Amino acid sequence: MKFRFLILSFLVFSIGGLLANSQTKIVMQPGEELEYEVSFFNVKLGKIKIVTEQIADYRGFQVYRAKSFMESYSGIPFVDLKASYSSWIDTTISFSHRFEGSLKLDADRWAFQKILFNYDENMIYNEKYEDRVLIEKLNTHTTKKINDGLSLFFLARQYTNMKRSVKVPTLMDTKIGTTYLNFHGKKENVQIPAIKYPVKTLYFDGRADWEGVYGLSGKFEGWFSDDDARVPIRAKMNVYVGNVVIELIRWKRNGWTPPRGG
Repeated sequence: MKFRFLILSFLVFSIGGLLANSQTKIVMQPGEELEYEVSFFNVKLGKIKIVTEQIADYRGFQVYRAKSFMESYSGIPFVDLKASYSSWIDTTISFSHRFEGSLKLDADRWAFQKILFNYDENMIYNEKYEDRVLIEKLNTHTTKKINDGLSLFFLARQYTNMKRSVKVPTLMDTKIGTTYLNFHGKKENVQIPAIKYPVKTLYFDGRADWEGVYGLSGKFEGWFSDDDARVPIRAKMNVYVGNVVIELIRWKRNGWTPPRGG
């Protein structure tokens, strides 16, 4: 079984290397801004904004930079979230080099986390702070290429039409878990309020065996635009309050129009 998984991993990332030359620059467009609204049984909980920045130099080689901002709406019972995340993503869009995150703990306190993935040393260096005071430092040995939560967003976009299932090593907080992604290649039309016509999408689903921000874990579903951009249109995920729906409400992407479904 382990030998078969090694073969599958080799095939997946070999294909990933080939696709990077043709699709990576299309999926990762500097200046792209995608904004989503999160709702629970039609109650609007908050927003998520994801920004792709310019290509950056990191330790002598180029990486893609991306940022994510999450904020709950005021006055929502049991929901109070304000956080931002940054990821330094390999140009193959298949693993991370660095991750930083900030999370508001209360009115006056913030938590900060910095994770460095040093693949030359087979080590992950993880530091956690509260109000700029170091509270935890953890070094983890690994021989795998690892994704953080934000880079995973772009990896899924990159391989949505792969038509196979993959297992992705994923670091959440201080633990390495697995994200299971099932890329079916299934085409579906999706209707959302921000777009006046049905959008042609590719459907996939999966499962997270880790726990992320606000209790994100377990099964999830996604519908990404069926075009080269692979823009996420709609998703369903499980968090503390239950199953939430995440829908695109605004976007800024040069030359992109949501593809019209039939």
